[in-house]
Amino acid sequence: MSGRNLLYLASGGPTPVLNASASAVLQRAREARAASAASRTQLQLPKRILAARDGLIGLRSGELLDTDVLSDAEVLQLAHTPGAVFGTCRTMVAEAPRARARELAGILQVLRRYDIGSVILSGGNGSMDTALQLHRGALEAGWPLAVVGVPKTIDNDIVLTDCSPGFGSAAKYVAASTLEIAHEVAAIANSSTRIYVLEVMGRHAGWLAAASALARREPGDAPHVLLMPEAPVAPAALLQRVERQVASKGWAVVVVAEGARTTDGRRWSELRSELRSEFAGRHRGKHQQLGGAAPVLADWLGRRLKRKARWSVLDYLQRASRHLASQVDFELAIQAGRLAVEAALAGHGGVMVGVRRVAAEQLQAVHWRPWLLPLARVANLEKHLPQRYLLADGMGVSAACLRYLRPLIQGEAYPPYRDGVPDYLPSGRQFPLA
Repeated sequence: MSGRNLLYLASGGPTPVLNASASAVLQRAREARAASAASRTQLQLPKRILAARDGLIGLRSGELLDTDVLSDAEVLQLAHTPGAVFGTCRTMVAEAPRARARELAGILQVLRRYDIGSVILSGGNGSMDTALQLHRGALEAGWPLAVVGVPKTIDNDIVLTDCSPGFGSAAKYVAASTLEIAHEVAAIANSSTRIYVLEVMGRHAGWLAAASALARREPGDAPHVLLMPEAPVAPAALLQRVERQVASKGWAVVVVAEGARTTDGRRWSELRSELRSEFAGRHRGKHQQLGGAAPVLADWLGRRLKRKARWSVLDYLQRASRHLASQVDFELAIQAGRLAVEAALAGHGGVMVGVRRVAAEQLQAVHWRPWLLPLARVANLEKHLPQRYLLADGMGVSAACLRYLRPLIQGEAYPPYRDGVPDYLPSGRQFPLA
């Protein structure tokens, strides 16, 4: 791959440490380029380090950005910045065979035009399918291209890797938010809010909702009820559980994943009209909150139990919470980015960087070893909470689940601060086209 260029692109929603992986990719690629130049050989690996604006959208249109405008200091600052500095998108390669063939042909024209020999794609399980399609398309076209995936998702649902960079930091934020909400509700329950419903992300997998249980110090601590996609719960059972909790302690905190379902297979957010029907015409104030599962549940529980109930949806906050990033998660994101570049420059294409856990007696001694997985074994597949991680009633998680989760949130990778707020790379930073 002498003299060929490297392309980085992000796909899907950002995470607190997505830019940490991007920073690691740029750093490692610059190191390789500098080392080959210093050796005075004809190898220049890579000559240029480019990024696709808004991920696959920019790759399709040929809008590739010159990352060399970032100073070394800015590349380091990037590692502590949330979001996706070069942009990202939820666009995937077309599914229909003919449309996909046309799309890949256009993408390959862009790759040839810029002499791209390595592609590093950061994304989740769906994005790994995009990486796989790029890999296969280049093989069929006879274009030598090493495509390497960097796992990235707060959902933690990529298979065959112990965890996905981004999840540990989001889990830490969810657990901390649950803990702080519990203190707030406990303080005011006797005169105001008795029930609080917190909604977290997780359409098909409940890893983030499960992570809220890390807030518990003692039995009976919040969260008192978890609702996860893997464990459907009957409305009557939920109502009984919350009623019992409020009666015994005076207040309750419920954490619900956005994709959690009832026993008849419907998402809680889909039951708005049904659960509200018995209260039709009441509480039509102009300041009524709107949202997904959390407002539906808070409204229903509050009315049925005749207690004040409030709710919130963490939404983008759990993906952007760089100020509370896990040190373990941060280091895994850095490691994944660096190893992806090394794998690509060594000619290992069609793979994703994964990690295996090395268990230890002491929590702080748990560590992870990287390995390369074929993209075909991870693309479009989902890892769900196993049955052994769930309690029998489906409204809580087991000690085994907490043992898995706890190492991932260890340590604090605080960003530098300036004037009292995190000193991030500016969100509106512009990059010239290559």
